[in-house]
Amino acid sequence: MKNLIMAFAVPAVFAYCVTPFVKQWAEKVKAIDVPSDNRRVHKRPTPLLGGLSIYFACIVGMLLYLPLNKKIIGVLAGATLIVICGYFDDRKPLSPKIKFAVQILAAIIAMYCGARIDRITNPLDFIFDKQWIELGVFAYPVTLLWIVGLTNAFNLIDGLDGLAAGLSAISSLTLLTVALLTGPENPYIIIMTAILAGSILGFLPYNFNPAKIFMGDTGAMFLGYMLSVISVLGVLKSAAALSMLVPIFAMGLPIFDTLLAMIRRFVNGRSVVEADKGHLHHRLLDKGYSQKKAVLTLYSISAILGAGAVALVETKLKTAYILVFVVFLLASMGVKYLGLLETGDTRNKFDA
Repeated sequence: MKNLIMAFAVPAVFAYCVTPFVKQWAEKVKAIDVPSDNRRVHKRPTPLLGGLSIYFACIVGMLLYLPLNKKIIGVLAGATLIVICGYFDDRKPLSPKIKFAVQILAAIIAMYCGARIDRITNPLDFIFDKQWIELGVFAYPVTLLWIVGLTNAFNLIDGLDGLAAGLSAISSLTLLTVALLTGPENPYIIIMTAILAGSILGFLPYNFNPAKIFMGDTGAMFLGYMLSVISVLGVLKSAAALSMLVPIFAMGLPIFDTLLAMIRRFVNGRSVVEADKGHLHHRLLDKGYSQKKAVLTLYSISAILGAGAVALVETKLKTAYILVFVVFLLASMGVKYLGLLETGDTRNKFDA
């Protein structure tokens, strides 16, 4: 428990202390987000590259509290590749093809080092007497889709001060709680998740409205990548009922927002990588919410989904199905209320 607390606290303090220096560096290399279209909510030029603070804090925590085995090295290698890509993208936007290629390569590195969804728990084991569904050769495309999909999901929802960072912190704490309850196959996942959560929370004071620095693609893609890999190494390997739904609940808002964005753009005859103003945070602002109120509202929803993820671990199968149905019903009502399938202005590709 002492190591767990230190693994959380040390990266948090490090991220908090190093962020002002990262801000100075971003200003020096002119990695600045200048509001140039009506999709951006902030009014003043704001430094990017804040994700470097989170990344360096995670590196420090992992070097101090984790053994450098094959899995940890694979996670660090893939994450470093993602951060390098994000760094150059924040300085001068890269093409979607380059970003996708880097994300796929990072996912392949993680899979090579053992981060694979080899099997999932059977949700119908009360009918078919089989606890696991083995994915076999499909483990690779499923894992690739999961890692690349979540890497982009957190990037897409990074549209308001503190939103992506706060949602990532809630997701990290949810996965940490689940890992403590289930005892993952890899016990170091608990420490890794605590390191990530601490690193995010150390950065968040600078990123919350009014933000002094943005995490940029450097941070958003890094967080999506780390959370996707942690969930693969942790809860998706547990034997909990409907364990496949636990990370989906834990990271529900970014996943939900991204899926709706893809559906919305497709049904309106637009490219799925063409940005619009139809995201959750945009719709809340359209309803008259302030930035802070919109962010806190989404924090609250994410926390409720996180509690649902923990409940999925602790409840019986029938109760879990009821919980999933209730969440689906409420999500459907939210889609209708906010008009999330209605199109919005489409502007800069891959900039959501």
